[in-house]
Amino acid sequence: MGKNCNYDLTELAELRKKAAEADDLRRKLAAVGEELDRLKKNFIKQEEKFTRECEARSKMEKALRMAELIVEQSPVILFRRSAGDHTQLEYISDNIRQFGFTPEVFMTGEMKFRDIVHPDDRERLVQEINDYARQDVEEYTQVYRCLTRNGDVRWVMDQTSVVRNGAGEKTHNQGILIDITKRKLAQEELRKSEEKYRRIVETAAEGFFLMDDRLRITDVNMACCRMLGYTREELIGKRPIDFASDKFKQFMLFNKERLMQEEYRESEGTVIAKDGRHIPVLIHGNTLRSDSGAIIGNMAFLTDMTVHKRALALAGEVQKSLLPQDKPMVQGLDIAGRNVSCDEIGGDYYDFIWRRDSKRGPFSVVVGDISGHGVESALLMTTARAFLRMRASQPGTLSEVISAMNHQLSLDVLDTGRFMTLFYLTIEPALKQLSWIRAGHDPALLYDPLHDEFEELKGSGIALGVTDEFEYVENHRKGLRNGQIIAIGTDGIWEAFNRQGEMFGKDRLRGIIRRKAGQTAGDILGAVYSELNRFTAGQKSEDDITLVVIKVDGLE
Repeated sequence: MGKNCNYDLTELAELRKKAAEADDLRRKLAAVGEELDRLKKNFIKQEEKFTRECEARSKMEKALRMAELIVEQSPVILFRRSAGDHTQLEYISDNIRQFGFTPEVFMTGEMKFRDIVHPDDRERLVQEINDYARQDVEEYTQVYRCLTRNGDVRWVMDQTSVVRNGAGEKTHNQGILIDITKRKLAQEELRKSEEKYRRIVETAAEGFFLMDDRLRITDVNMACCRMLGYTREELIGKRPIDFASDKFKQFMLFNKERLMQEEYRESEGTVIAKDGRHIPVLIHGNTLRSDSGAIIGNMAFLTDMTVHKRALALAGEVQKSLLPQDKPMVQGLDIAGRNVSCDEIGGDYYDFIWRRDSKRGPFSVVVGDISGHGVESALLMTTARAFLRMRASQPGTLSEVISAMNHQLSLDVLDTGRFMTLFYLTIEPALKQLSWIRAGHDPALLYDPLHDEFEELKGSGIALGVTDEFEYVENHRKGLRNGQIIAIGTDGIWEAFNRQGEMFGKDRLRGIIRRKAGQTAGDILGAVYSELNRFTAGQKSEDDITLVVIKVDGLE
């Protein structure tokens, strides 16, 4: 039994040992499992990191390929060279091929970059680089010419920057070359164009003002200096209005807003030279705008109209000499007439026709208006006056006189499109009777202050010169009496406008006649012109203005 007991104890110890070994094995196995889990987790992390790095690298490679593609297809050439006294090109982008060269010819030293710089620019280019280096400039730009392999000249803009190491020492210069040949050629064309137009402006006979958006003079030509007698320096900074006469200055101030709204404008006025001379000028101006449409300035050409105006003034004097010079002395009638042309000469016409040796005979008044105004109208008016006077001196009725005049005038103007309106009035004081023909003209006004009534002397009849076959018919009125007033005018009176665009109108004319009815014909005439001048203050008349006033006074 003792032996068996020993055996059991030995076996038990062996079992315990094996159990301990099993426990140790289990612990080691658990540790191995834990290590395996750690390794698996670490592997997953590394795998994720590797994936991210691969994706980033792929993106970088893609971006790099895109950048290389952009550079290759771009006119911009990249370069990098070592700094120091013996510089060496370390990199130049592949698109140097646009000049006919490969990058390898520069990288291997087969060619130096200076070899393709235009010979006329090499010395300057080296001097500039040395100056920048001596001045320790970080970034600089140079413009010079290069030669392609086939000998073409290319303009380039070289933008270079300095690269430094951690100690602040220069290690490299790098930058870009931009082909600016097209820009240079465009600039050269623009320069030539500017020079061309500068010569045109400088050699022009007309004066020239260049102004900013506030109408301050920024440039002038020599013709302008000669015209005004000022130096260029004296004119710069002034405004054109500073040289205007009082009347022209008033016109410009009153019409500034309207004029500045017009892109192209034309006006006539008088400027005062340094020596006090008054110079009539014709001004053509326009607004200057940028590509976006913003106003950047104004320009104007001034034409000296002195000689032209002198010739027109002489013609105007001749024309005015054809108008009545003396007040007609007719029993029972107080007569006054006036003509004011919007230009030096005009197309309005008035005349008095009567037997000067008789103060009691019939008295005729003629008021006409040629279409348009200026030289052509003035010449036609002179022709019409001569024929009318000649025909009126011959026997015939009023109808026959005007019909004959129309026939003759139609031969002269039928193909020109011009015509003449006319009012021909004959007064017979002894018979207290009026006879008239209205050829397309506005009716004359007859005012009777006794009854405060206006009457229009109407009648049918087209303008003269429209057709040569028209026969004009006389109109008659009896009952003329003292105090009555007859006014015959042209449409330049009632169609005159003020600055607000308001028309003078016939009601204003009637009101003046009514208020001044107790005064002389000359006073009434003067009152109409005075009121008209006040109404149109600052507004240049666009038409000739003619008015004849006849006051019946002293009839027996």
